[in-house]
Amino acid sequence: MDLEELKFPIGKFVKPESVNKEIIDSAISEIENFPKLVKDQTQNLSEQDLQLRYRPDGWTISQVVHHCADSHINSYMRFKLALMENVPSIKPYEESLWAELPDNQLSPLVSLQLLEALHARWVYLLKTLSEEDLNKEFIHPEQSAKVSLKENIMIYSWHCQHHLAHIRQAKALRF
Repeated sequence: MDLEELKFPIGKFVKPESVNKEIIDSAISEIENFPKLVKDQTQNLSEQDLQLRYRPDGWTISQVVHHCADSHINSYMRFKLALMENVPSIKPYEESLWAELPDNQLSPLVSLQLLEALHARWVYLLKTLSEEDLNKEFIHPEQSAKVSLKENIMIYSWHCQHHLAHIRQAKALRF
């Protein structure tokens, strides 16, 4: 496998040309199921296994779980901002630096518990969104582009599958 395949085992996110209710419902379902799937993949891993990487110089399984908690908290807040403000500009964050903060030394179980609670609230919110809500947007300064909540649901459905693939890959390839 080359580095790009190791980085993106399911491929890079591709924005769908059109999004309908069935696609959104499926994406929300993937977001809803993510914490359970991560738990299934990590619950019987030893401390040594949690340090496996999905690629050389990539994050460990533990760091991937912590990253997902960080990323999904940020996404949840972006949804809330877009629902309450008129096209807010969100604050980006340097995810690689967040991965180095001391709280990433905690057991990934802590972040898994956070993901379970966060996803319960996030999915509840997502399932209540109207078509008008789904079309609300925020501005992501790094891309200088507007992102609709509908598109962000698609991005985070992909994000869940992307990092779940990283965990599976780390277990299989044992870097």
